[in-house]
Amino acid sequence: MIWLYAIISVVIISLLSFTGALTLFLKRSFLEKILLILVAFSTGALIGDAFIHLLPEAVESAGGFTTKISLSVFAGILLFFVLEKFLRWRHCHDIDCEEHPKHLGTMNLVGDGVHNFIDGILIGASFLVSIPLGITTTIAVAIHEIPQELGDFGVLLHSGFSKKRAIFFNFFSACLAILGTLLALIIGHSAENFVSIMVPVTAGGFIYIAMSGLIPELHKEEKLTRSILQFVFLIAGLAVMFLLLLIE
Repeated sequence: MIWLYAIISVVIISLLSFTGALTLFLKRSFLEKILLILVAFSTGALIGDAFIHLLPEAVESAGGFTTKISLSVFAGILLFFVLEKFLRWRHCHDIDCEEHPKHLGTMNLVGDGVHNFIDGILIGASFLVSIPLGITTTIAVAIHEIPQELGDFGVLLHSGFSKKRAIFFNFFSACLAILGTLLALIIGHSAENFVSIMVPVTAGGFIYIAMSGLIPELHKEEKLTRSILQFVFLIAGLAVMFLLLLIE
């Protein structure tokens, strides 16, 4: 029964990746105008997720802030630095790296995929404790996912992904949550040890993506009114992550 509840819950979470498909109903001209606004929202959401959700969770799990957490965050930053170097080197053989941000979409998919995998483990581990706790965790993850998926979808489109490719890869990334839940159900409570390591690593990855990848894209906008609008949506992304903390 626990397996059934856990699998149904994580499948529902994975289907939330189609939230970004709402942009299919927008006109292309309008979508192009709001892409950098969605990128700004995603930037705030990533930073907020790292500092408001992931790092406090890592500290709570460790019983206090430790050097291990600091090193894990740094490991996440280094990991995504190496990933970006590889992706830039690869794309530089085909396109102008200065103008084309395609590697940002790939990096975002990797970071989001790891995050979804961890969410899946948390859902599976919660159901192992009790079904009510599993349902509560699923609701918390679902509320958290909806705004982030919108921002992630905007990053993929800005990175040059077509709408169909963005939907497909975003859904594939979301399905890693199912894999995480299955792993947690198989290995049991020892899954918590894996999560304690990966949470700060993911936080480091999110910080790197936001600060090194997305913010430089926002700086390409020079118009004052649109720059102010980007700032507002960046703060909005942070605010949503904070409000979700109150709900959870």
